[in-house]
Amino acid sequence: MVMIAFDSHKHYTQASVQTEEGKILEEARIEHDRGNLCQFLERWEKGSPVAVESIGNWYWIIGEIEEAEMQPRLVHARKAKLLMGSYTKTDKLDARGLNRLQQVGTLPTVWIPPRELRDQRELPRTRMVFSAMRTRLKNRIHSVIDKYGFQGEFRDVSDMFSKKGRKRLEDCRRQLPEQTGYTVEILLHQLDRVEKQIAQLEQRMKEITQTSEELKLLMTLPGVGFILGVVILQEVGEVQRFASPERLAAYSGTVPRVHASGGKARYGRLRPDTNHYLKWAFSEAGNIVALQHKRSPQRHVSQLYQRIRQRRGHGTAVGAVARHLAEATYWMLLKKQPYLERGVSMFGPRKPKRVFVMSPSRLEE
Repeated sequence: MVMIAFDSHKHYTQASVQTEEGKILEEARIEHDRGNLCQFLERWEKGSPVAVESIGNWYWIIGEIEEAEMQPRLVHARKAKLLMGSYTKTDKLDARGLNRLQQVGTLPTVWIPPRELRDQRELPRTRMVFSAMRTRLKNRIHSVIDKYGFQGEFRDVSDMFSKKGRKRLEDCRRQLPEQTGYTVEILLHQLDRVEKQIAQLEQRMKEITQTSEELKLLMTLPGVGFILGVVILQEVGEVQRFASPERLAAYSGTVPRVHASGGKARYGRLRPDTNHYLKWAFSEAGNIVALQHKRSPQRHVSQLYQRIRQRRGHGTAVGAVARHLAEATYWMLLKKQPYLERGVSMFGPRKPKRVFVMSPSRLEE
């Protein structure tokens, strides 16, 4: 069996084929036209491992590797660079380095989602793009209303973009200067289009997840509704790939950086090199808990937020809640059970433990 490594870029891939002993059989630069990678791989023994770094366009590269009946191995790019420890960097050396890590069994691989899951993930990720666009459009309209002093028209309206608020907004638009009113009209038209596209995406998300029992479990998490539940479910994938709840929390970006040395520990910001979609989902759920903690002060997440906020502030408290939710997600998906409050088991509230106190007479004996 041979070992193959791809150092892939936007327009081409540098391939290196070696034996298990490290002998180079072929090195080639392959232009990125669909079918070229598959055609190159078909010349070698089927089932051979093919290492490729987790760059932005790895989806179709993994697809061609699978089509050629090879074994794809998606590599954690940053860890691989550290393990190779090369001072000189070229495409050929990078491909050879990946093969060397394969030979010694230290290639840092990451999980490859199934093809169907890779496809379904595009729905909530695209919805996040449109949601950010919707926020920008609304903020722009708010700024125009503030600039021209129409804030008082919306004092009794909780949402400027509700049915009642849109009527007021239309009245204000007619009173704006000609060009400004024209731009607000375009912004409102674009906002309606974006909202319609978001609704269509959400409908398709409901269609593909309507029978998912895991999603129903995740929606019992505090602060998690349908949208956040879908993001968490699809981004986590197979929960068994995580060795512990702490690993899932770290992958979700809810664990702060730690620098401990000489008996002193310093905690920094949350790690940036994580799954940004999971980080967003758990952080959003944490913010929802923060907004509603006074409505349900008896809940564990509300008490956790309140306790941390008093000592470390709002941001740190939200991060602590997000980490708690990430670790709870691990156990919920692993054990197939809904979220349970602290001190509550599957069979109801735990009974307090009986405490036996020896009477003074027995002590004298």
